Order: sequence, then C-alpha cells, then structure tokens
Amino acid sequence: MIGAIAGDIIGSVYEADPIKTKDFPLFHPQCRFTDDSVLTVAVARAILTDKDYRRRVREMGRRYPRAGYGATFAGWLRSDDPQPYNSWGNGAAMRVSPVGWAFDSTDDVLREAACTAQISHNHPEGIKGAQAAALAVFLARTTSDKMLIKKELAHRFGYDLDRTIDSIRPGYRFDISCQGTVPEAVIAFLESDAYEDAVRNAVSLGGDSDTLACITGAVAEAYYGPVAQPVLEKVKEILPSDLWSITQQFCRAYGPAYE
Repeated sequence: MIGAIAGDIIGSVYEADPIKTKDFPLFHPQCRFTDDSVLTVAVARAILTDKDYRRRVREMGRRYPRAGYGATFAGWLRSDDPQPYNSWGNGAAMRVSPVGWAFDSTDDVLREAACTAQISHNHPEGIKGAQAAALAVFLARTTSDKMLIKKELAHRFGYDLDRTIDSIRPGYRFDISCQGTVPEAVIAFLESDAYEDAVRNAVSLGGDSDTLACITGAVAEAYYGPVAQPVLEKVKEILPSDLWSITQQFCRAYGPAYE
C-alpha cells in the first residue's frame, strides 16, 4: 500500500507536465499526495472497519476535497445520495491495491475489487480495471514468477502485455481510462528490476503519471518487498497524519511490515 502512495507522490508533478524519460528526481520538490492516495487510504479504512466502501470513500474524499478529483467524481462526492455513473475511468484501479493485500484467494480479491469499483465506476471496464490491478498485487505478493503473473492477467482480462515500455512510450498520451492505464502500469512492473525502476518506467510513459505510478508502485511493492527507507520517510513526511495512521494500521494488519 505504501508503494502505491509513494508512486502517486512521485508521479504527481508530471501529471500536468508529462515526461518521456526515466531520468528525473525521484521526489521533485513540488511533489504531493493526490486523490489516488486519499482514496487508496479510504479503501484500506473500509477493509479495516466495516467494508462499506462507499461510506469510507465519501468520508475521506470529503475530508480532502482539493486532492485532484475528476469533475464527475467530485460531484459524486458532494451528492447527498451518490449513485454509480457508469465510469470506465482509472479511478477504479488507482484506489484498489489494499484489496490485493487483505484477501487471500483469487475469488475473494476479484469480488472485493468489484465492490470497491461499483460504488462509482460500474462500467464493465471500470470493474475489470479494478479487478486486474488488485489481482496483480495479490499475485505479486504470492508468487515470484513474473511470467505467471503476466499470463494470468493477460488470459483473464484480455490485456496485451506483450508490448514493451520502449514501444509504448513514443505514442502514449494522457489517458484516464482503465483500459488505457492498467495494462501499461502492469507492463511497467513486468519490465522492472526493483521498486524504483518500476515507478520510473510508469512515469516515463508520459501519461496520467500519478495514477500509472500508483498502480505500478502497488504491484512492485508486493513483488519486491517493502520500499526503501528514504522512500518510506518521504511518504511519512508528505502524507497527513490521519492518512498515515490508517496506512500504518493497514500495513500492520496485512503487510508488508515496516518499522
């Protein structure tokens, strides 16, 4: 989960100013947490308490109303009776990583991931993107075989994971869809040799960088293990105390373990 939040923070400054290189300061002076982190923590909070994803997402989203939500989701947050709005946006996938840590079977992960998406992103592609991102985290923490992860995700969700970062990068543009984000985030992980390398791959695509890096970072942490101490310290420095407290609780309950 910290890997997802760190990815969001690292990619935050490049969302509006995309780059096409892996050569950049890991933590830019203007980096910040965004809606990706807020809603990831909200899902973790729901898992720790009542599994009422709608309640916890609204609660946390309203607490941080300027975190960078899309216009439709911001309206959903403000509504007295928010209903799903058939979204295929990558917001369903960016917030789901705690599910991949907290549940211990493929069926449970897929079911809960769908529940986190359906509160707002109930388009089939929104649900599929959330399920794929959560299952990638689950598989990454339970197997050391990247080829198994690739094969399972490609077969189950129909994503083309045979592409490379170098082939994607030149023509890739800002894309807020699940179908245009989740496969690329997974490829960024598959081509990496460490957490930081995975996040740099994601940001270098030049797209919705905070969300790409959030999803990639979640999978990379699950596969490579706890993030490096300097990355952890930066997350603790940037994340507000209430969000950090929930993050700590979740990691203690479900992993990975941090001091």
